[in-house]
Amino acid sequence: MFACGVPSVPKHRRILGDNLRAFRKLRRFTQENLAERAGLSVVFLSLLENGRRTASFDSLVKIAKSLNIGLEDLVRGIK
Repeated sequence: MFACGVPSVPKHRRILGDNLRAFRKLRRFTQENLAERAGLSVVFLSLLENGRRTASFDSLVKIAKSLNIGLEDLVRGIK
């Protein structure tokens, strides 16, 4: 599943990234704001939002807490 030499993003990563971006924007946080609150790097958050990186459980918990949402909200829609 390559398009122009770039591997396709797995569906579950795309869903997580879309959920993350939607909640971040709902809270009116920039990636920089969220990274600072969660103690993560901006590059890492960007890669997550674009489905190019996986996250540890600990990182997902930090993100959810920083957004004041439940962990289930971040993974909603993933089967």
